[in-house]
Amino acid sequence: MAGHSLRVLEYQRVRELLAMRTRTEPGRLAALALEPLSGREEIFATLAEVDEARRLLGEQGEAPLGGVADLREVLRRVEVEDAWLDIEALAEVHRAICCAGECRAYFQRSSHAPLLTARAEQLQPLVGLREALGESIGPRGEVLDGASFELAELRGRIRTLRGRIRQRLEALLADEQLAPAFQDRLITERGDRYVLPVRADRRGLLRGFVHDESGSGQTLYVEPAATLEANNELCHLLHEEQREVRRILLRLSAAVRRAIPELLANQQVLGCLDLRCAAGRLSRDYGGCAPRLTAEPEFDLRQARHPLLLFDGDGAVNNRVAVPIDLRLGAEARVLVISGPNTGGKTVALKTLGLLQLMLASGLHIPCHPDSRTCLFGKVLADIGDEQDIAANLSTFSGHLRQVREVLRQADENSLVLLDEVGTGTDPVEGGALAMALLEELRVRRSKTVVTTHLNLVKGYAQLTEEVVNAAVEFDPETLEPTYRLHYGVPGASGAFTIARRMGLPDELLQRAESYLAPGDRSGQQLLEELNRLRQQAAEDAAEAERLKRLAGQERERRCALLHEFEQQRRDLLDKARRQARKLVRDAETRLRQLFEEAKGGGLSTPRQAELARAVRDVAAESPRSAPVAGARLCRALEPGELVRLRRLGSEGEVVRVDGEQVDLLLAGKRLRCCLADLEFESRPRYPGKRAARIRGVRVREGFQPKLLLVGSRVDEALPRLERFLDDALLNRQRQVEVVHGSGEGVLRRAVRELLAGHRAVTAFHAADLSRGGDNVTVVELEN
Repeated sequence: MAGHSLRVLEYQRVRELLAMRTRTEPGRLAALALEPLSGREEIFATLAEVDEARRLLGEQGEAPLGGVADLREVLRRVEVEDAWLDIEALAEVHRAICCAGECRAYFQRSSHAPLLTARAEQLQPLVGLREALGESIGPRGEVLDGASFELAELRGRIRTLRGRIRQRLEALLADEQLAPAFQDRLITERGDRYVLPVRADRRGLLRGFVHDESGSGQTLYVEPAATLEANNELCHLLHEEQREVRRILLRLSAAVRRAIPELLANQQVLGCLDLRCAAGRLSRDYGGCAPRLTAEPEFDLRQARHPLLLFDGDGAVNNRVAVPIDLRLGAEARVLVISGPNTGGKTVALKTLGLLQLMLASGLHIPCHPDSRTCLFGKVLADIGDEQDIAANLSTFSGHLRQVREVLRQADENSLVLLDEVGTGTDPVEGGALAMALLEELRVRRSKTVVTTHLNLVKGYAQLTEEVVNAAVEFDPETLEPTYRLHYGVPGASGAFTIARRMGLPDELLQRAESYLAPGDRSGQQLLEELNRLRQQAAEDAAEAERLKRLAGQERERRCALLHEFEQQRRDLLDKARRQARKLVRDAETRLRQLFEEAKGGGLSTPRQAELARAVRDVAAESPRSAPVAGARLCRALEPGELVRLRRLGSEGEVVRVDGEQVDLLLAGKRLRCCLADLEFESRPRYPGKRAARIRGVRVREGFQPKLLLVGSRVDEALPRLERFLDDALLNRQRQVEVVHGSGEGVLRRAVRELLAGHRAVTAFHAADLSRGGDNVTVVELEN
């Protein structure tokens, strides 16, 4: 049954998408062999590693995992004593060792991936073998001269001898007497021996041995007798070189043989790291996440998308928009019955839920909202699609029954059961009764079950049975396309007549079909369709109301911004007017002082005195008159309890709370939030019935209470109030006061006592007696 569920939910396609994002052959093979995990802790650990891999992709780029081959066959060949590997195989081993070292360093550079770093630290660097292979095998797959002293000496002699042979042959080509014999003036090789191309009709001009001829027979490749001995020596040296290379390969193969356990362990770790990085890339491509995993038997997958709809056939992210769907079934419910039109939406919902559960159990992120949550089901049992098998003589109904039998054999309280079109393929009444009995059995077993259906019997069973929930798939009657939105708590209408009418079937035929319906079926179908229409209309109205609400909020913000701008302009104008007024006053005062100085001199004639009087009156007329001030500007911080005036309303209120530029006011018995810029200090006292007295030139507040209540205040609010309270206590000649701060986490108590410890007027402080509050209250002693 597990293999059948993986097949019908298209789990193999997820493996292929993952394999396309691997960088090594071991990683690709691990992706194609991926299976859902059984242990809860293993799933948690794997998801955490995928989280780290995706984070590293953004922080450090791609891990250095490219070019590693599957070494199992290579290592199997070299297990036999005296077996040796060719250069290509040794180069693959060298690349795998280098990759292991680079990956280890890559993950160790990060401090945000402890799980992957711990896994990478299992890689064996194999420094000795890596250096031996690196010194012996070149980047083009050749054995380097430095592989051994003997090889370096042999190749030096070979190069010298080749040079001598070429010099002798070039001399022959330059000989004018031999020029008619040569087809081309070039040196070539046949069988590791240097030869010259000679015309067949001039063969007698050059003494030597013929090694080959051209296809036309007009050119002979002749080894001159003058280079015979040198060519013989060259062939001998080349054979010696081959024997030395073979000895080197034997030596390196023996070193690889000794490191087989470490190489196999490294390959397994590299494959696992590559698989995790591929899972991170896949998660990044479809915007996946790990939902919150719960112990309760429930799922709430918000804005879930079917992952296969997000990719093209070649595995690339496509540009199609996959409509998200909300899939949920609480812990108190056991069965979810999805119904609605036969347009594909129900089956897509079923497959989305099943495939996301399988991916999550495999340690993969899933495309859904981060606030989603679900439990981990031990088994996913699915029966989706047409199970007809002509070769096995199975009808659709028989094929479904065979899978249902397997479901009943395995289903338990840890199972997620997914059944598509339950009860179909036979008589609707009998099929509906069979489906109801099956759902009841699964409900009793406490299996989490999700089914799709068109059968009214099953819809009615869901509506009337405890722990069973109906859900309707919405579709657009205009486009005949599913919207993939699920409406929970109500059954969905199949909408066969609506779809048929939209598809162009004749009205007469549809009217005849409707007449064949039983009266109860007709009215029930019409009721469901009307219910769906009203629900869709309600959803559209709610969306419109939300849109209008959003627009109203934007308009309110715009008006507040304009009001703030106008208030700022008003303040600027007032400031400008005040500056101009002050300048006029200064100019007037200067002129008056000049007039008074002139008057003090005396001896003024009567006309001059009249002239000065007129000048004084002119200055007085030019001086700005003082305007009454309705309220003082906010030139200091507001405090709870103060009276302020709201300029827009012209009303006064009491400050309840100050939060930056926002102030909560108590106005006419209502709590109102407004901007700080809209407020003015109220000039009259808060409590007009109480008068202030003066003692020795200092204002003293009457009715002082020697206890300050700070419970529920933040530290930044409480400390200024405490300082003012201590000042008032000193002015009122108090020797002892109490500060009630409560317990909580002790933050406020510590802040209060730290302030008291540094206050100049506090001589001592201590916790109150238990009868007066204990450590929730601090008693403060003040100097006389």
